[in-house]
Amino acid sequence: MSPKTRVVVWSTGGVGSIAIDAIRRRPDMELVGVWVHSAEKVGRDAGELAGGSALGLAATDDADALIGLRPDCVVYAASGPERDAGAVPDYLRLLEAGINVVSTSSTSLVHPPSYFHPEWRRQLESAAKAGAASFYVSGVFPGFGSDQLALLLATQSKTIRAVTVTEIALNDHYPVADVMMDGMGFGRPLDFEPMLSTPGFIEMAWGAPIQLMAQGLGAQVQEIRGSLDRRVTHRDIEVAFGTIPAGTCGAVCTRAAGVVDGREAIVVQHIIRMARDVAPDWMTSDCDATYRVDIDGDPDIHCAMTLGDAEGHGAGRGAMTATAMRVVNAVPYVVGAAPGLLSSLDLPMTLPRCAI
Repeated sequence: MSPKTRVVVWSTGGVGSIAIDAIRRRPDMELVGVWVHSAEKVGRDAGELAGGSALGLAATDDADALIGLRPDCVVYAASGPERDAGAVPDYLRLLEAGINVVSTSSTSLVHPPSYFHPEWRRQLESAAKAGAASFYVSGVFPGFGSDQLALLLATQSKTIRAVTVTEIALNDHYPVADVMMDGMGFGRPLDFEPMLSTPGFIEMAWGAPIQLMAQGLGAQVQEIRGSLDRRVTHRDIEVAFGTIPAGTCGAVCTRAAGVVDGREAIVVQHIIRMARDVAPDWMTSDCDATYRVDIDGDPDIHCAMTLGDAEGHGAGRGAMTATAMRVVNAVPYVVGAAPGLLSSLDLPMTLPRCAI
């Protein structure tokens, strides 16, 4: 029998908790450590922190102790307002120590060659080389729904004029007010300028999946064009982070288009509503989260993937589970891969071993 892959999970938030539960169920993996940020979680049982039964494994905030365990891989799921600024130093320490890393935190690294911070990319490359370790980022959107699903469907194509991938989400369950209001503009009047409206932000946020698809299809992206559209709600909407008053933003659509040979050939759209009756003229779905791929070519291809139950019940949980499992299922493949910064183009299908 092959030895078990020894894994550490970095954080016990939504994605991290799902990863802990998934790893504990897999006979080919062993959970050897769990990192937590908050002092009140230190010393608590990792299984209980993840919402399950006790595992007999105490969570810790001692990164050196976890590195000292010499795990085969870290499932990195920490998040926060600083995102990459907080995560990259952790990645560097782990990679330099020879520990493989799979992450859901730094979504722009789904395609490392186009990463928006070239100096950090260079540091990560050097760390991976020094430690002979591999690094891989995935999720659902960015991740499978925004790129790999389209490439999989494109294996049926003779010619392609345009590829459009779209996420349609009902995000009334998301509780973080500053992200939803200041970052995206929900609950604000339309003359408010959220972070999404910062010049270049949309192009940066969605450039990675566009470039990944372009590389997979052998195309060269000349430029990326970003746009933002917002719509008001005509009634008050009660959501997880408070009340969205009538007359303020209740739906957001971002669009990033990769230009190939002068035409918008690879498009990533993200439609978020706080209620289903806002922006009824936009693309809709009876199930959230919904991920669409539309390929204009020979043949035309149209595919919709849904997560969670119909009418949105469990959609947020479904998308979170899918996000976690994109990297948990990739662990054996990343551990076995050549050292370096990986994208989905560098791995085979990361099939869910032991899922049945």
